[in-house]
Amino acid sequence: MQGFDLVFAMFGLVLGLAVTEVLAGFARVIKMRRKAHVGWLTPLLGLFVLIDMTTFWNTIYAHREHLHANLATLLVVLGFVGSYYLISTLIFPDDPDEWPDFDAWYDRHNRQVLGGVLGLTLALIVVTAITSAMGLAIKADTQGGPHGWIALVAGLFHIPLLVLLLIVKSRRLNVALLATEIALMLVAAFAWVI
Repeated sequence: MQGFDLVFAMFGLVLGLAVTEVLAGFARVIKMRRKAHVGWLTPLLGLFVLIDMTTFWNTIYAHREHLHANLATLLVVLGFVGSYYLISTLIFPDDPDEWPDFDAWYDRHNRQVLGGVLGLTLALIVVTAITSAMGLAIKADTQGGPHGWIALVAGLFHIPLLVLLLIVKSRRLNVALLATEIALMLVAAFAWVI
């Protein structure tokens, strides 16, 4: 097993559990949709985190040449994916019977989830800056072909929108901001199709 394979095995296992946690939340929503008011906020937050985790997975894969199997790398990877797992457990209520209004659940936990995603985004920027400073810069073409600039422009709005989501209390504005985040992430993901 090569170094990257060892790191990615742990990474894939824990991040896979986080993805499963969010998907299980969606399954609970489908089962409970007639017993509880689900609304838009919690499902949009779940979709946003799923796409963000997938984006993170892609970013780590782009860094694969610089991931070496040592304790420091494994601890950093565990910190990132462990945080995603913790975040994913806060998106949907464990017992929907206790939360007849999922919007109330969102109001209680959205700042923890969004703050966690913002913290992970900033930490990834720092790690990327450190690896670049060490001469380990990744290829600029990791976003797919000549339209990588579209992904870059869409990505520039990610942090400001996250900050707005942390500040704004209006549910309607939160729905709009989450939908915008998801749309921009999808535009960045599929920029290569254009």
